[in-house]
Amino acid sequence: MVHSGVQSAKLHFMTESATSAPSGRVSLRDLRRWDTAHRITATAQALTEERGLDGFTLDDLAAAVGVSRRTLFNYFPSKVDAVLGPLPDVAGTDVEEFCAGGPAGDLVEDLLVAARPLVDAAGLSLDELERSRRVMLGEPRLLAAAHERFDQLASELAGLLIEREGPGFGRDRATLLVRVLVVAHDLALARVLERPDADPRAFADTFADVVREVRTVFR
Repeated sequence: MVHSGVQSAKLHFMTESATSAPSGRVSLRDLRRWDTAHRITATAQALTEERGLDGFTLDDLAAAVGVSRRTLFNYFPSKVDAVLGPLPDVAGTDVEEFCAGGPAGDLVEDLLVAARPLVDAAGLSLDELERSRRVMLGEPRLLAAAHERFDQLASELAGLLIEREGPGFGRDRATLLVRVLVVAHDLALARVLERPDADPRAFADTFADVVREVRTVFR
């Protein structure tokens, strides 16, 4: 098992780089922005794996993607951010319903519903998922940056748990639950990558299955 700090960084990294393609009624502009962000991150990861993080410049990345340097900065402020991908928006989930005790009234099941947009890998191939993990584990600076981002995400999620369950739930307990989700994410990713014929869209379902398995262990 990988060290928990690495797992944390991997969770945060994957939730960023595996952001789901827009679904439902969205504008053509939104679809184009998602496609451009996806291409930038995929290309940045490929260049990192081929040359190392210091082996290419932002100009190299822009040229490889086929966009201007200015466009590149409109999406990501730095090369590290481009490799990590978009920062997930916790507020983009059904926060109000979750904090109000919904949608089902079961903390674990409701947490899975709220977290699904953050872990859904729709739009990415298994090769991209595997490359994301290789790049992350091969670059200590990426791990450090992803870990810092994860701390921010974990704090936000813990805050939502406390808002839902009340102050008595406790910050430490909320953080522990988030860390359990980290381990579940890592196990789910390993399961999906072990199946060559797996549909990457099944990742969120596999993650949910693992979380439910963890839950049964403590019953």
